[in-house]
Amino acid sequence: MSQLFPTFAPETCKPHVSDTIMKLKEILGALEEYAPLALQDGYDNAGLQIGLAEDADITGALLCLEVTEDIVNEAVLRGCNLIVSHHPILFRPVKSINSDDYIGRTILTAIRNNIAIYSAHTNLDVALGGVNFKIAEKLGLKDIEFLSPKEYVVNGKTIKAGEGVIATLSTPTSKRAFMENVKEVFRLRSLRVNNADKRNISRVAICGGSGSFLIPTAVEKGVDAFITGEIGYHHFFGYDNEILLMEIGHYESEQYTIDLLRDIVTRFAPTLYVCKAETNTNPINYL
Repeated sequence: MSQLFPTFAPETCKPHVSDTIMKLKEILGALEEYAPLALQDGYDNAGLQIGLAEDADITGALLCLEVTEDIVNEAVLRGCNLIVSHHPILFRPVKSINSDDYIGRTILTAIRNNIAIYSAHTNLDVALGGVNFKIAEKLGLKDIEFLSPKEYVVNGKTIKAGEGVIATLSTPTSKRAFMENVKEVFRLRSLRVNNADKRNISRVAICGGSGSFLIPTAVEKGVDAFITGEIGYHHFFGYDNEILLMEIGHYESEQYTIDLLRDIVTRFAPTLYVCKAETNTNPINYL
C-alpha cells in the first residue's frame, strides 16, 4: 500500500515566527473579494468555520484542501493560527461535538489552540480565475473561458462566474500524449478514461471535483476531452463517439487549489507567513 502524496513528518517541523501580523478580517476580506461568499451553492457552507474574533491578530496561515486533526496539529507546529481550506470542515449539520469522530476532534483541537478555520469552496470553484482556471493553467492551456457561464449580483455589482471551463491546447496533441501529460502534471498512478474515438485533442473542458453533471454541456460545446475528479461508472457510457472522458480523482483534481489560495493571500499580504500544508489528507491509497 502506498500513497501518491507524501505524509507530513512533524519531527522535521520548526515553528515560524512571522515578521508581519495581519488582522483576520483583512485576510478574509481579500479572500472574499476574490471569491465572494454569495457565489457559493445553496448546499455549501463556505466562510469562517471556527472563529477567532475578526480583529484577532493572524501570525501565519496554513493552506490545505481538507481540515483534519493532523492539519490542525501541523498549524500549531508551524506557528499558524489561521487555516484556509478548500473543503469546509463544517459541511453537514453537526449535532454534537466530541472526540468520538474526526470532525469533533478537529474542532476541539482548533478551539483549544485558538486557531481560526476558513473555507473557500464552491465560491472559489465558480469564481473568475478560480479552481478550474488553475487546473487549466497547470496544463498549459490557453483561451480559458467558462464552460457554463453565470452572473451574480453582489452588493449591487454584477459578477461573472461559472461552472467549469473550456480551454485550448497551444498545439493539437494526440490522445495518448495528452493523457500522459495529464498523468504527469497531476502525479497520477492511474487514469480512468472511456473508449473515445479521438485521435487528437485540441479543446478541453475542465471541472475540478465531481463534475459529471457538466458532461452534456461539454459535448454540446464540441470539446474533445473532459477532465474532472469524479465521473462514476454509469456516466462513462454513451459518449465514445463524442468526447474523451478523463477521471483523475477528486483530491488529485483539486490539489493545486492550495497554490491558488497562496496566490490570493500573498498578493494581498506579501510579507505574511503563508505555507502550504505538508500533511497528506487524501483518504484514498493505491496498492
